Amino acid sequence: MPLTFDVPAVLLVLALGGLYLRAARHRGWPPGRMTAFLAGLGTIVVVTCSPLAVYDTTFFWVRAVQTTTLLMITPLLLALGAPIRLLLDTRPATWLRRHGRGKVARALTFPPVVTLTLVVPVLVLYLTPLYDLTLRSPVADGLVRLALVLSGFTYFWTRLGLDPTPRTDPHLVSVWIAFTEVVFDGALGLVLWLGPLLAPAHYAAAHPGLGPDPRTDQIIGAGVLWIGGDVAGLPFVVALFIRWARDDERRAKQIDVQLDEEAASGAASTSGLWWENDPELAERFRERG
Repeated sequence: MPLTFDVPAVLLVLALGGLYLRAARHRGWPPGRMTAFLAGLGTIVVVTCSPLAVYDTTFFWVRAVQTTTLLMITPLLLALGAPIRLLLDTRPATWLRRHGRGKVARALTFPPVVTLTLVVPVLVLYLTPLYDLTLRSPVADGLVRLALVLSGFTYFWTRLGLDPTPRTDPHLVSVWIAFTEVVFDGALGLVLWLGPLLAPAHYAAAHPGLGPDPRTDQIIGAGVLWIGGDVAGLPFVVALFIRWARDDERRAKQIDVQLDEEAASGAASTSGLWWENDPELAERFRERG
């Protein structure tokens, strides 16, 4: 089985993995988070050093697998590792603490902006001459891969909420953003499926005479970007609903504790209506009043 070795990618993975393990080891970091982060780094190695990297300029569908992995799978695993929280726990990070919740940071992480951060890079890659450039220039290819990972990480970082974020949005917002991303995946898949061939001269010259013809190759790649992107996003949706349920459970426990304390101290009113003694509902009625 042919393999290759992407030196910059491997060095980056080793550096990030070493720094993460060093910080996590001294903080009693949860094993699940360490496993997720290291698995995310592992997907980078798979994309850049496995047969996927050997044939990524030969077949369209292979590059589609790389794109889906770097945009959806790698960043999700990295975000599940909560690296920003680990950084803040182990380093002063003065600049990040000062500006992390500022107006600029809040604007950049506004839900529609985050949605564009995930969607636009793929549209630009496949609907402009940039795709053909990545096939001919290793530098452009490396920068695009880095941009995909950073775009995906920004999305999952703000939506999962495991790390501190500039703004706190309702979980339902994240669900709607996830469905919006599904729509864009479908639109791009249809364009690539029914539209003209991308980089036809390159693939005609690079085709080894084995495997699917260029048209079939692009149809398979369109399916990978469409269906593969949606399937890769399912773990995120599951994680989102789990976090949603846990937050609701934690909030319910806090309300129960508060009610018990008020009842014990005699502060709870027994003459009023029942909902006036529920802190959350009473607060809502005061806001409406």
